[in-house]
Amino acid sequence: MRKTTRLLRQEVESIVELETHLARKGTLAGAVIQGLDVSHVPSLYEADLTGTVFLGCTFRDLAQEREFSDRGAAVFPALSGLPYKVYRKRLYTVDELLEGYAEGGYRGTLDFAIYTHYDRARRVPSGPDPRESLAQHLHDYGIDDALAELLEKRSGNGVVGIMGGHSTGRGDPYYAKVARLAWELTRAGYLIASGGGPGIMEAANLGAWLAPYADPAVIDAALEVLRPADRFSGGHAEGTPEYLAAIQRFFACAQQVVARFAQPGDADRKRFGRAPRGGPGASLAIPTWFYGHEPTNLFGSWVAKYFSNSLREDGLLAIATAGVVYAPGSAGTLQELFVDLAQNHYGTFRLRSPMVFLGRETYGTLLEWVRGFVERTGKQTVYGDLIALVEEPLEAAAFIRANPPRPAPAGTPLYEL
Repeated sequence: MRKTTRLLRQEVESIVELETHLARKGTLAGAVIQGLDVSHVPSLYEADLTGTVFLGCTFRDLAQEREFSDRGAAVFPALSGLPYKVYRKRLYTVDELLEGYAEGGYRGTLDFAIYTHYDRARRVPSGPDPRESLAQHLHDYGIDDALAELLEKRSGNGVVGIMGGHSTGRGDPYYAKVARLAWELTRAGYLIASGGGPGIMEAANLGAWLAPYADPAVIDAALEVLRPADRFSGGHAEGTPEYLAAIQRFFACAQQVVARFAQPGDADRKRFGRAPRGGPGASLAIPTWFYGHEPTNLFGSWVAKYFSNSLREDGLLAIATAGVVYAPGSAGTLQELFVDLAQNHYGTFRLRSPMVFLGRETYGTLLEWVRGFVERTGKQTVYGDLIALVEEPLEAAAFIRANPPRPAPAGTPLYEL
């Protein structure tokens, strides 16, 4: 679905792409031109611009911009004075979001600056002004498009989403279990996707990050480094100096893991069997500034960070076509669980995928209700066998591998009857 959507958009993101597109098709009708200086591209004056969209482009002058509009183009202006780039062509990286950390700590980062701006705007009694709302939606459009582009190239054997509590400590048994599960699945060729924050989300990205090591004992070694800062909040109330200091310690321990295991010394390489290809294992982080007080973890390779939490949550579950694993969590995890159940029930994205519950004590009673619902609605043979309750990461990984996603028949749209 996402691949088709992107192809239909005809994205053009460089002058070379623009000229190649014109030479091949002889028209820009329906194309999306993003963030380019088109002030001196002579071929544009001869091209069909019907339905062409210019996002944040630079024009020679107002007359040129008006001419393109008169010829059928839609022009979205650059929006200045914001801490974020409205028209993004790529996903974020951890380094980009943490720009400024060395000088000012977490409060000095780009990530925190964007959160501060966003939170102040939404706290206005009337809500964000129209300009800010439009800018956020355009930003999230760019993130969604960049995510689709990435998944066309890097989804491997499929995307597995891992959900669970944001407050789960690094010393919690399920943190270690999720890290091991992500390590197993990454080595099996799957792309792990998490919510990108702390807790279970960090454990998922960490396990994938460590996947080039052949010995899973590397996870225990990394956990020893992380445990002195067990939770990002340190148990302190949000908005206190102690809370901020806890985040600093949380980052510091993660940075020690990065420093030690990204480019390991001979001892660790020999001890844990580092793969010769080098570089950490890849995974996807999909956080949101809606929960911006939670720091983005350091272990995701690509960060698709959204303003809209609903768009982010629906998208995270939508791309997890190879299955979703639920570790113990709170209300947010339960919300994701039922959204995923609805997607499987209705075949929303034309695939039905495994739902794996990790934690018998946490999910035993709930799973009885889910299975009863599936049976009552006559869906037992449709997706009931894609639901599993397990306790160990190897069980979860085996179930994912043994149960690939299955097609959901597409109905005939009413307008085609």
